[in-house]
Amino acid sequence: MNAQDFVNSHPSLSAVIFSAYAVGLWCFVTAIVSFVGGWFQLFRKFKLVGPFDGVSEGLRSGRMRWLAHYGNCLRLGANGDGLYLAVLFLFRFMHPPLLVPWSEIKVRRKTRWLFGEYVTFTMGSDLGIPLRISGTSASTLRDAAGVHWPQEA
Repeated sequence: MNAQDFVNSHPSLSAVIFSAYAVGLWCFVTAIVSFVGGWFQLFRKFKLVGPFDGVSEGLRSGRMRWLAHYGNCLRLGANGDGLYLAVLFLFRFMHPPLLVPWSEIKVRRKTRWLFGEYVTFTMGSDLGIPLRISGTSASTLRDAAGVHWPQEA
């Protein structure tokens, strides 16, 4: 019996196997992005406990280290305690919500000729994990953080 005969004679089992494979592959890829980008290291130190109380906006984009790109799947927020980061539910495996204290963040603002302004947060004084977001998103966060916003470099 070859693979095609098995699939033809067991269609429901084949659907279960394919579904398990797809879910496993999805979890594997999101875990790799968490490790490569630095989210894993951040959540070991800054995992949010309880609900976030502050201003937040969803469907934002950001880049972390080594080409880890979160395109329109980030929820970014801020309050007096720190910077809030979360991802959409579908990408939540190995990406729990974070609250990084402002004392653990350095902020650098840059302007690129064609791409406009962007801001890089370097998070974790001992980790140095970058997160680059648009200047517009950063302005909203700065307003929510108020006097707690770190001095920009």
